[in-house]
Amino acid sequence: MPTQEINQLCDRIREAAFRLHKHLRHGHLEKVYENGLKHRLDKLGIEVAQQHPLPVHDEDGNLPGDFYADLLIENELIVELKACKTTTDDHIAQLLGYLRSANKKLVY
Repeated sequence: MPTQEINQLCDRIREAAFRLHKHLRHGHLEKVYENGLKHRLDKLGIEVAQQHPLPVHDEDGNLPGDFYADLLIENELIVELKACKTTTDDHIAQLLGYLRSANKKLVY
């Protein structure tokens, strides 16, 4: 998917997530936000896989396990939800590890 299309998709996802948070506010478990965002994206016609397994490969091809993306969108974007006041370096490291393992590029 071209970068411009990914950016447009990101805008739609951010808007849906913002509207969901504006309605629910804070104080819920991550699963509530995950289910709510999936529902809203489904209504927009965006392909969403929830708790989608993505294999983690060692350099020799060994498969030590899978990680589960909260939401895998259009098979391009990984959404990792956090129900917290602020993200930490550990949260960022977790997502970057997911991207490397899934062989997905990071788009700002």
